[in-house]
Amino acid sequence: MSDNNVLETWLAEEREIAARMEAGPGAGVARPDQIAGKTGLEVMRALRNGEIPYAPIGKTLDFILVEVSEGRAVFQGTPGPAHLNPMGGIHGGWYATLLDSALGCAVHTLMPPGRGYTTAELGINLVRAINPAKAPRVRAIGTVVHCGRQLATAEARLVGPDGTLYAHGTTTCLVFELPKKA
Repeated sequence: MSDNNVLETWLAEEREIAARMEAGPGAGVARPDQIAGKTGLEVMRALRNGEIPYAPIGKTLDFILVEVSEGRAVFQGTPGPAHLNPMGGIHGGWYATLLDSALGCAVHTLMPPGRGYTTAELGINLVRAINPAKAPRVRAIGTVVHCGRQLATAEARLVGPDGTLYAHGTTTCLVFELPKKA
C-alpha cells in the first residue's frame, strides 16, 4: 500500500472512531459503575466504541485511540501548531504523552477486573523530528513485553504513515489490587 493510501486509511479510521466517541459521553472520566467487573480490555474497547468517556488529554493534545487488542494499544495523533516548542519543532512532551498513552493502555488491556496499574518508569527516545507536512498523522503502537502480578513492561514505537520511526519508548508499571469501594 502506498504512503498516500496508508494515510487515507488512517484518516478514514480516525473519522469513524472520533464520530463514535463524540456520539457517546465525550471526554471525561468513567464512573465506577461504568467499569465495575470489566477487564481492562473490555474498558478500553468500551472507550473506543464511545460507550464510556475518553480521556480529556486526547482532546487537549489531539490524539485518539484507534486500535486495541490483548496486550496492544494504538493511538493516532495530529502534530500541529498547538504542539510546537519555542524553536518551532513538535514538543518532546507531545511525543512522550502519545507514547505513554500507548504504553499504559497496552498494559491496561491485560488487567483482570479489580486490578490496576500505574507508571513507575517511562523512557523515551526521540530519533527524528516530526515534519507535519510529511507526517500529518503519526501512530504510537504499544505492546506489552511482560505482565506479571506486580510488574508489567511494555514498549512502543511512534511512526508515520510511511513507516518512518520518530520515537520509541518503554515503561515499567506497578500492578496492584484496586481498593474496594465501601
